[in-house]
Amino acid sequence: MKKSLSSKIFIGLFAGLLIGTAIQYMFNGIAFFDSVILGAAEGVGGMFVSLIKLLVVPLVYVSIVCGIVELKDIASFGRLGGKTFALYLINTIIAIAAALTVGMIFAPGADANLAGTIAAGTVELKATETPDIFSLITNIVPSNPIQAFASGDMLQIIFMAILTGLAIQALDHRGGPAIKTFKVANEIMMKLISLVMSLAPYGVFALMIQLGATLDANTLMSVAGYVALVIAMLVFWIFVFYPIMVGLTTGISPKTFLRAVREQILFSLSTASSNATIPVTMRTLTEKLNVSKSVAGFGVPLGATMNMSGVSIYIALAAIFVANAFGQPINSADLFTLGFTILLLSIGAGGVPGGGVVMVGVILHQLGLPPEGLAIVAAVDRINDMFCTSSNVVGDTAVNTIVAKSEGEIAETEVEDGATFAQTMRN
Repeated sequence: MKKSLSSKIFIGLFAGLLIGTAIQYMFNGIAFFDSVILGAAEGVGGMFVSLIKLLVVPLVYVSIVCGIVELKDIASFGRLGGKTFALYLINTIIAIAAALTVGMIFAPGADANLAGTIAAGTVELKATETPDIFSLITNIVPSNPIQAFASGDMLQIIFMAILTGLAIQALDHRGGPAIKTFKVANEIMMKLISLVMSLAPYGVFALMIQLGATLDANTLMSVAGYVALVIAMLVFWIFVFYPIMVGLTTGISPKTFLRAVREQILFSLSTASSNATIPVTMRTLTEKLNVSKSVAGFGVPLGATMNMSGVSIYIALAAIFVANAFGQPINSADLFTLGFTILLLSIGAGGVPGGGVVMVGVILHQLGLPPEGLAIVAAVDRINDMFCTSSNVVGDTAVNTIVAKSEGEIAETEVEDGATFAQTMRN
């Protein structure tokens, strides 16, 4: 019996984690395992992630242009863009409010007494200022398009893609050759994605070997409560919150939705990168949930940049944990300021592994908390970041599915599948 791609990824994930853990605790210090095995895993894993990222920039640009030119009229773009942006923003705000509430109730790190346990300066902060809304908006317009593509600035690339799509739309029938060119380019990108995805089980296997071989059990135990709380909330968001919201608004049953995003969850857990998961998210929406390419092409790249509900939950709980662990708990009066700062930071976190750690560092600086706390957060970041990324990308899928339903851009067969669920919840 031929195994599905998601099954192969699942096997690669756990096999790699098992081997990596065995290397750390059973074969540590043996040159063959430390140099050859881990060196090979690092090389293969790094090549796989680079291969995925190689496709991200052209995929984002081409897919957004195609998404816009396939819209029936410019008015539909304004409506689609407004709905997508608003739902992403609402989703992030709800996540922040929930995380702050949970953090204040469970108070992670309250009994840790970690002050003085870590040498100051072990982790260097990468940023010192919170990005303001004005700077965020003005930086969207690139002065050099080549530099924007070279640096992978997603907001600027999205801006240029939107302008290009609108310009082609404005040409009417004269834009036919350009539309055909971009559609062919989009088909090429989809083919490349399929080819790269066929290598996913091997890339995931290598990445998990690295992870299993570098986990520090003592460090994990010292912050087990904090890690468990972050993961528990992110898992709830992935497996309960999003499926129910999709069920209530589209009629697609939670079971159908979760089955569709299974491969997406496994892939995002291994790469811990929203950007790297863009191709999988696109495929999940268009092939498994029957969302139109115009909706997915516009919403997914935008979501990988600004729909950071998982990052928001992670940052909020990390800030509360550090504050409690070092004896400087956050007052309820400061929660609004903290929440607004997290909202800005989550948008600028970037869809790459480790982006959340930098944002936590900024939060600690803004709140006047001990920067040494960042060392603790960084020590377990890879674990939290995996689930954080899964929450982000499943949120992208949920929002785009809801938008597609409201725009009539989703197949009716999927709606009928969950009709009973939606009716049951309403009753």
